[in-house]
Amino acid sequence: MKATRGLLALTGIGFGLWGLWLMRDFTSSQLVSMATFLAGGVILHDAILAPVTVGLGVLAARLLPSHFRAAAAGAFLIWATLTVAFFNVLSGKGGKPDNSTVLHRPYALSWLVLTGVLIGVMVVAARRRRRHLRAVADLPSS
Repeated sequence: MKATRGLLALTGIGFGLWGLWLMRDFTSSQLVSMATFLAGGVILHDAILAPVTVGLGVLAARLLPSHFRAAAAGAFLIWATLTVAFFNVLSGKGGKPDNSTVLHRPYALSWLVLTGVLIGVMVVAARRRRRHLRAVADLPSS
């Protein structure tokens, strides 16, 4: 285990040094822009995403039956990741009026379809879990 951790640490340090090497020719405005982007990500996570996630987890633990909780947590994790990935196209940022090939798909519809599929998979997984728990409960104890 120590060897694996050491290898992972060396790999991470190596990638960090490579990133610093690639930044050697950045202008000061590029460095400020990158720092702002990174700080914004930390602030967004700590001020919005983490409290919302904890709040939804507490709410789910109180409202959902026990067999739904794991499926709901997994579905929410995947949905949140997809939503973050879709954020730029859902907000319309990056589109160019003079170039119709940029942001030319129905991204909101795609996001809604993915959300629906995810909810369907969550419901199926929760029902399978409930069926499994009932089968285990019906087993005779030895």
